Amino acid sequence: MRTDHTSKIVGTVWGLLILNTLGSAGAKTIVPLPRSLIQMVTMGALVAAFALALAVNLRLRVRASAFLFLLTLLLVPSVISSANLESGFGALFRCARLALFIGTLWLLSRWWDGGPTFVRHHIRMYFLVLGSVAAGAVISPGAALPELYGGRLVGALWPLTPPQIGQYAAVIIGLTVLLLLGRRTDRGSAAVVVVPSLVLLALTHTRTATLGLLIGLALAICSLVLTSAAARRFFVWAVLCAAVAVVGFGSALQAWFLRGQSQENFSSLTGRAKVWHALLAAPRTTSEYLFGAGLGDKSFGGLPIDNSWLAVYHEQGMTGVALVAAIIVVLGGVALLRPPSLSRACAIFLISYCAIASYTEAGLGDASPYLLHLAVAASLLAAPAAEPPPPPPDVDRRGVPRGARSPEVI
Repeated sequence: MRTDHTSKIVGTVWGLLILNTLGSAGAKTIVPLPRSLIQMVTMGALVAAFALALAVNLRLRVRASAFLFLLTLLLVPSVISSANLESGFGALFRCARLALFIGTLWLLSRWWDGGPTFVRHHIRMYFLVLGSVAAGAVISPGAALPELYGGRLVGALWPLTPPQIGQYAAVIIGLTVLLLLGRRTDRGSAAVVVVPSLVLLALTHTRTATLGLLIGLALAICSLVLTSAAARRFFVWAVLCAAVAVVGFGSALQAWFLRGQSQENFSSLTGRAKVWHALLAAPRTTSEYLFGAGLGDKSFGGLPIDNSWLAVYHEQGMTGVALVAAIIVVLGGVALLRPPSLSRACAIFLISYCAIASYTEAGLGDASPYLLHLAVAASLLAAPAAEPPPPPPDVDRRGVPRGARSPEVI
């Protein structure tokens, strides 16, 4: 199969995985979409992704990866806890979805070579998602900025919440900036992605995504400072611009950051802390403590948990928490041990972003955009594939390579 054709199929598979993780719950759309229809589309996307990945990798060639191994082990507590049916038959369905998701990543690992291929797939696909958000805002500003969400930007064509949009915008902004610093893209192409994404991020008023972008990008650029003059210049200009923004627009930035919330509401993280305390105080059996209550919708008492670690603790127990922590630690450790490079910087950004967002967003223990971010980081940290040996030369009967000059006769 031709390399360019294979690359297009791999990109399509990645896009289908992203479609699967967009979710089915969110804001009201311009054209009402039944949740059952959305779930059918997202699950169909996952099945299609697995089928395409299998078709392009029929020989089942995969690359061993600690990330994928640990992610596969996460299926064990998920299945053990879900088999009790405490969370209903939906838990087993979510286990099957997670297994299919991980299986697709295994099939794609053949193309994990430490290059920016999957970074580009990631940026392109999420930019298309943000394009649909922008289109919805143009078509119906009222539906895209509803009062129900405090005037924050939501998906009017596909039900996306402000934190989702903020996450997608922040991730592709950070990755595009790093590609620009690594001279893997030009300024015009970078501006086409970064400028509208910044506008959408600002309209979502998403604090977690903004902090994740700033801290993750700072750590990634610091990893390049010693080897890249462009990174040093960008870092200096970023610090100067940040100082000017704080001095000149401090009050406006504070108002944007608080989103009109009271001090009590802000200190309780918009009510999240109350759910967290109730979850931790709930009695649990030994089995629930070790393996959780089964994969669910990342809620407790009908309210969203909005914390990856507590969501994993609730659904997959302490075993799941240990495995997720091992994934973060292993990826972070490998990134720190690698020599400075663009791939390493992009991986550091993605790992840092996921670690920061895990405090107020759920998703590290189930098929989600966060696992896709970490999968891209794992692809960036993979060792380059060994080049196949050159084919033997075509020789004639005398053993002389064809096309080469015959030795002169003395």
